Formats: sequence, structure tokens, C-alpha cells
Amino acid sequence: MAEVMSGVDIEKVLDQLGIRNEINKGASTGQNWLDTTGEEIESHTPVDGSVIGKVRLASKEDYDKVVMKAHEGFLEWRKWTAPARGEVVRQLSNALREYKEPLGAIVSYEMGKSYQEGLGEVQEMIDICDFAVGLSRQLHGLTMHSERPGHRMYEQYHPLGVVGIISAFNFPVAVWSWNTALAWVCGDACVWKPSEKTPLTSIACQNITNEVFKKNNVPEGVSSMVIGDAEIGKALAEDKRVPLVSATGSTRMGRSVAQSVAARLGKSLLELGGNNAMIITPDADLSVVVPGAVFGAVGTAGQRCTSTRRLIIHESIYNKVVDTITGAYKQIKIGNPLDENNHVGPLIDKDAVNNYLNAIEKAKQEGANVLIEGGVLEGEGYESGCYVRPTVIEAKNEYEIVQEETFAPILYVMKYSGDVSEAIKLQNGVDQGLSSAIMTTNLREAEKFLSAEGSDCGIANVNIGTSGAEIGGAFGGEKDTGGGRESGSDAWKVYMRRQTNTINYTTELPLAQGIKFDLD
Repeated sequence: MAEVMSGVDIEKVLDQLGIRNEINKGASTGQNWLDTTGEEIESHTPVDGSVIGKVRLASKEDYDKVVMKAHEGFLEWRKWTAPARGEVVRQLSNALREYKEPLGAIVSYEMGKSYQEGLGEVQEMIDICDFAVGLSRQLHGLTMHSERPGHRMYEQYHPLGVVGIISAFNFPVAVWSWNTALAWVCGDACVWKPSEKTPLTSIACQNITNEVFKKNNVPEGVSSMVIGDAEIGKALAEDKRVPLVSATGSTRMGRSVAQSVAARLGKSLLELGGNNAMIITPDADLSVVVPGAVFGAVGTAGQRCTSTRRLIIHESIYNKVVDTITGAYKQIKIGNPLDENNHVGPLIDKDAVNNYLNAIEKAKQEGANVLIEGGVLEGEGYESGCYVRPTVIEAKNEYEIVQEETFAPILYVMKYSGDVSEAIKLQNGVDQGLSSAIMTTNLREAEKFLSAEGSDCGIANVNIGTSGAEIGGAFGGEKDTGGGRESGSDAWKVYMRRQTNTINYTTELPLAQGIKFDLD
């Protein structure tokens, strides 16, 4: 492992985050790290292929200890007032500010996204904590007029219990915080199963959280983590002690989780695949189109659920737009993500590289025309074998490979010839429904896109790209994306149970609907 990578001292970063141990433990109850008994794994950085550190995974027995402690912690935590819980989250927000640079660096180094994107991900954590602090003073219900005289009726929200969180490698810290910050102020305990591809990043987050929670005497188990294989994820999905499981990842994984949780009548919050399109109409402003489309397609090396996968361009401007986009692609710098001069870092691992290569080959077999050739980069600086060229491919929406989500920097471009309704039909013509965008200065086109007959996605943007989201809005999508909503707006309600209350303050007992039940 290189001690200094493009100005970032990785050795110092590991020390700051407390992840320099020879073998890190893979389970924590928030106050203590368990002596885990599972398999030992190595975390390799896709930057240069070297080993960052080792982790001893959790076994099923370790998992059971963690969930038991989480349930015990919940029973005490739910008694804290919501503002008191919010104060703990406020202190965590401040701690994340202190650790922003080293945490952003380890996100970049272990996952492969650019350092700026790593810092941006930590900023998302800070932002959602700040949002949750405000929320802790407004977990509101409603009051309703009763049809019975002398009665008051209202509804309120109570903590749900233990929340299971399954997160993916591409946003190894932000998505965890989207769930935990809200769940904690709602009074829930959390058990986090992070991706085995980014274990050290998750351990670093747990270390920071443990420090804050211990200082505030938060009950043990409220912030728990268990790093394990698919069997641990299966155990979490099937566990009746976990009333809500929030899972982020592939549609295949989400279906499995949903079926297991539904079988025990639990609740699931699913954030799954995206196959996001940008519509570019004749009235589009190309100065907005180019950065939005290119960053959306190549940011995080195309490993975002909101990455732009398809450009749907009107035939009258097709050649001009494609020439501009391909010209911009030739300026992209690919290399060490800790070097801020580079735009694109590596894919997460060799499996991702193979999926990328297979997708390009399949597109060619289906008749696609490659406009910007892809491929794996070799030579100095690319020793890990995980660096690939972002590619642009002219294709048709009905191609089988275009209908799939490939987690890589592959951008498909295609034409439409009619009005914006035709473009919307193409955009909606995939199984996924996460993010979408239209580039136009035509008000009628924009409003049509946002109407009930427009985009069928959970996110629909006008004159910005598909990639990225602010924490103030609820994040999620429809169809094979799973239907879940995280982060802002009223997403907090999924982490609580709703209760309707009626109070009779009279000496009589009238029944609803005018029913009479008189006794002598």
C-alpha cells in the first residue's frame, strides 16, 4: 500500500479513523466490538489493487447477539424524548464535520469514486443529520373531529423497533445515514449490514458513531453493525425481531429481501436498480445538457443508481448533440480518484469490469454502433485492472442489454422523431423507474414531462441531470426500483408505527355510526 496517494496520506487516514488494526472486527453493538467468529476477508482498493486491511466477518451467532442487544437498547431508547435523541444526532453531525476529510478519503480509496465525490458523500451524511435534528421537534400527528359528542380523536406516531439496514458499495456511508439519522430521532435502534466490498469504510463510521453515543450514554445496541455474507442478509430479512428492513442494491437482491420480509408480514423499504434516461428536445440549452449528461453518465464510473444510462435525443438535433457529447468524452481524465485532476476513477472490482465488457459485447451483437470505444486501461497507474474507458453506444431502446442496468460508464444514445410524448414513452419503456430528466426551455414540454402522463419515475428533473439528489426531498423510485422513499420530505413515517386514539371525556358512552346498545 502506498503511504501517500496523490497528496492524501492513507496511512494517516487509517490511523485517524481507527481502522489500522491487523484484523478488524466485523460486528459492533454501539458500545463494544464483538470478537467475531466468521471468515476473514481482505479489503482491496480498486485504486492500485493493494490490501487496505482485513476484517473478521460476523457469524450467525454474532448476528444474533447484535440483534438481541439492539432490541434491548430500543426498549430504553424509545423512552428518550425526540429532542433529546435529536441532540445526539446533532453531535454526530459535528463529529462528521471533524472527520470529513479522512472519511471522504477512505470512501474514495476503498470504493474508487473521486475524492470530491467522497467528500460530497460525507456532506450528505452531515446534511441528513441536520435535517433529522430539526425533524426531532416536529414528529407530528393529526387531530380529527369525532362524530361522537364529548370525544377527541387524533393520531400519533411511535417508534417502530429495530430497523435493519442493508447498504451497497457505491454509497458506502450516505445511504446508511439516510436511514439511521431518521430512525434514531424516531426512537428506533438500527442494525447495519454494509457491503463486504467496503468494510473498512463502514467500520470507520461505526467508530465515529460509537464515540458520540458513548459520550451521551445512549443505550448499547441503538447503533449496531454486522458485516457478513449473504446469509447474514437473509437472516436480517427473515428476523421477526426486525420490523423494518431497508435494503439498497440490485433488483434481484431486493426481490429476495421483499419476499422474505413479506412472508413474516414485516415492512421493507427498497431502493433498487435504475435505468435512467435524459430526454433532449429541440428546445434544449446545450450548455446545460453537456455537463449534466456527461457527469450523470461517468460520475462514480457509472456506479450510481441514478447514473444516466440513456440519452433520448430528437432527430433534428441528434447529430449536433452526439458530436458535442462525444467531444466532451475525449476530454475525460481517468485515473487515481484521490488525484483531483481526474474525472473518473476505477470500477469497484474485476467482476464489475467483466460485466462492463460483456455489456459492450452484447450491445454489438444486438446491432449497436459504438461511437466512443470502451476497454480496460493498462500500464502505469492502472495496475489494479479496474480502470475502464467510458463508452458511448448508439442503440435502440428495445435492445435487451439497454433494458438492463449495467453498473458501469456505458451511455446509450438513441433518436426520437415525434413530439415529447414519444420520447416519454421511450423513457418509460424499461422495467426500472428511479430517476429521469428532460432538457428543454419549452414550458409545455416540461409540464407534460412532470404530469401524470409524463415520467413514471420517482424522480423527474427539468434542466438538471438524473444523477444525485438533495436530502430535502424523498428519494426513491417505482416499478423494479422498489417503491421505497428515503431521506427527506415525510420519509420519516416509514420508521414509525401510526396509532389512532380516541378519548371520551364525558360520563356517557355513545357508539359510532349511531349504534344503540342499551342495557337495563
